[in-house]
Amino acid sequence: MATSVWKGHLTFGLVSIPIRLFAAARTERISLNQLHKVCHSRIRQPQFCPTCNRQIERSEIIKGFEYEKDQYVLFTEEELDKLDPPSARTMEILEFVKSDEVDPLYFDASYYATPEDAGKKAYDLLLAAMEESGHSAIAKLYMHQREYIVVIRPRAHGLTLHTMFYADEIRNVAEYGEKNGAEPKEQEKKLALQLIESLSGPFEPKKYQDEYRASLRSMIEAKLKGQQVAVAPHPQLAPVVDLMEALKKSLAGKQAAENRPAPVEMKAPMKVVPEAPAARRRAGSKRSAS
Repeated sequence: MATSVWKGHLTFGLVSIPIRLFAAARTERISLNQLHKVCHSRIRQPQFCPTCNRQIERSEIIKGFEYEKDQYVLFTEEELDKLDPPSARTMEILEFVKSDEVDPLYFDASYYATPEDAGKKAYDLLLAAMEESGHSAIAKLYMHQREYIVVIRPRAHGLTLHTMFYADEIRNVAEYGEKNGAEPKEQEKKLALQLIESLSGPFEPKKYQDEYRASLRSMIEAKLKGQQVAVAPHPQLAPVVDLMEALKKSLAGKQAAENRPAPVEMKAPMKVVPEAPAARRRAGSKRSAS
């Protein structure tokens, strides 16, 4: 059974809904450990105090804010607990907004909000009203020692919650959105629209895979078998000189690809090449010596 990350009440007006939050997604990656190059031992990261010149226990650690170089305002866990805002236990909906008005740039992490038994009727009422009106809810939530602004939206017959960045956390880049005076020609725009149309399709997340993770797994398996992995070279891309010609070739290439018969099987992400016998003998002699 999944473990909830927050438990409390979602409120709007005088309606209170007991809910739990569950992480909706997590990053999948293959972790590589840091090893000593000489003996291949795993490197450890001890908690070390340079003044006392010794390793310390977790129970000896407190938190502090550095207001000047090496000068800290100190806090105990009990003092920090006193700062817990009302949103630590109650998520009050501050307002409802049209769902398409929320810029995805503000989204951070995603969670499923599920009702406790006592709140199922109110939960279903809120869900139905939000689905019909096309609105999402804005609320505040305190967890993991931070108060978040969150957006709650209906999705797949349930309420999904997204923590969001605050406005002062969004970075500005001077070059972004800057008009450079290079206005596209109508014919170029027409070809670009045709190319977009030819590449259009329904969003199907399962079509997209992490190729690097698959390649890394293939490399691990190959090394365990004493094999080498040959990586295909990356294409060398040059800036487009003739935009019209590039668009025409892109459209022609897309049409040609659609007319080709589908391949029988997919190619492996990386090509595995058996290790040379001499290399295997050298590896075996090194193991024997160790």
